[in-house]
Formats: sequence, C-alpha cells, structure tokens
Amino acid sequence: MDYALQTPYSDPGEFAHLFDALPDDIPAIGAVVRNLLIHYRGGGIEFTGDRLAEIDHRWVSSILATDEHRNGTALAVPREPFDRVVGCCRDYTLLFVSALRHKGIPARSRIGFAVYFGEGFNHDHVVAEYWNGDRWVMTDAQLDPADDHPFNTLDMPRGPFVSAAEAWREARAGRVDPDVYGVEPGVNVGGLTLHGFWFIRTYVYYQLAHLMGEELLLWETWGDLGPTVTEAEAAATDELADLLIAADNGDDAAWKELVNRYPALGPNGRTFLTSPSGRLHAWVELAKH
Repeated sequence: MDYALQTPYSDPGEFAHLFDALPDDIPAIGAVVRNLLIHYRGGGIEFTGDRLAEIDHRWVSSILATDEHRNGTALAVPREPFDRVVGCCRDYTLLFVSALRHKGIPARSRIGFAVYFGEGFNHDHVVAEYWNGDRWVMTDAQLDPADDHPFNTLDMPRGPFVSAAEAWREARAGRVDPDVYGVEPGVNVGGLTLHGFWFIRTYVYYQLAHLMGEELLLWETWGDLGPTVTEAEAAATDELADLLIAADNGDDAAWKELVNRYPALGPNGRTFLTSPSGRLHAWVELAKH
C-alpha cells in the first residue's frame, strides 16, 4: 500500500489548498493540528449538542469544512480552544497523516492503547507513523512535545503505546488483565462496558482496517464484533493478531496475507456506530458523499 496517497478518509478534498501553506517540519505540522482540534473529553470544555456531534466527523474534508465555516483563516492562525473542532485521538492522527500525505510523506494511523494517560489503566488511543526514509517513526500528534512527558512524543519508543494486536496476545496469554484496557474505567455507552477482551478484539480489527487505509471512527462494529466472544472467534483473532505483529516486524508474507484477507474481514461499506455524542446508535453507510 502506498501510504503517501490520500484515502477517502484522509483526503482534504476541496480544502487541500489550505495545506499548501503548512510548514515543512513535523513538529510544526503537529502544532497546527493541535490548533485546529480539541479533545471532546480532555480539552477542559464540556461540549454538548451540535458541537459535541463534531466528534462524528468521519472525513478530513468534514473537519476542515467545519473549521473553515467557523474560523475561515489560515490553519496556522491561532484558534481559541472553544472555536476548535471537537474530536478525539483518531482525528488528531488522521489530520496529521493527511497533512503529511499532502506533502508526499508516507504516513499511517496505528490503533492500540496508551499507558501514559493514567496509572493502572491502558486507554484506547490512535497515534501516527511516518516514513522518514529509513524507518517508521511513531509520533503522538495530540500531545504537545513541549509538555513534560517521560518519552519523546515526536519519536516514540516501543512501550508507551501498545498495538491492539500486542495487547490481545498478552491478554490471551494471561500476562495482562484485559479489563484494564479500554476507554475509561466504568464507561458504559449504549449498554456496553468499553473495556475487556471483546473491546481489545474489536481494536485488533480496527488496527487492520487503518493499516488498509480505512481509517474508521473508533466506536464502530461489524460482522461478529461485539460484547460476546466465542472460542472460535478468539482463535481467529489470535491468528489475525499474529499476522499483524509479524507484518509490523517486517514479514512481507504476513503483510500480503493481511491484504488478501482484508476484503472478508473489513466492514464492507457498513458499520454499526455508537457515538460518544449519543446522537448515533445505528447502522451507517461508509460511502463518502
């Protein structure tokens, strides 16, 4: 897959010209992304109604359209926190990836869990990777590198972020407690407790989808993904997780196998979306309009 090319999700569409004025260095692009977005839970402002519903923006073009309508200035011009587009980690990453692809830099989103947002719990998270000519560099575009972090957010080591496949394998082996992997302790949406085995399993499939250029929203399910997991489903996920980990470690045969399997494993144009805004708990079509 050519990660320098836009996907339907990352494509800025009619707003592509706004990226032309962006700086060329990675830290400055991350700063622009943080200037455009505010996290729906971590920004210190309680958004409701139509503002909270901005979390449902699926396409970068929709994020940019909302910002253009509200602010209408160059992307690097400072926005007040309240005037930023409401999003989450997936949106910070997707916008960052979109900007890099616009500049011809291969970039992709990675799905997993962060150990650095609180003690004793691993929060679901999305980070970016870009190809620097020699290797994939992991960076968390949501975090300001000027803040105090125990690691370099611009070139993250392995450890602070654990891929969904790695978390699944560790949980299945009994080496970690699956109930400390999820959105937040005690969070319940649409009758679902958003942590545990089933939640990690869903994120393994998200990891695959994002790698295949289908950068889904985070609370979507399809097929047999759901709060109950049969042994047969768990075994199939074991195999998928092993392929994902092998591909991450440079196994070309594993990558080709993932590419071949994805049409049968992906959502195929339709997902069941449970939105953090509370406005959507329904099947949605993924076609871009």
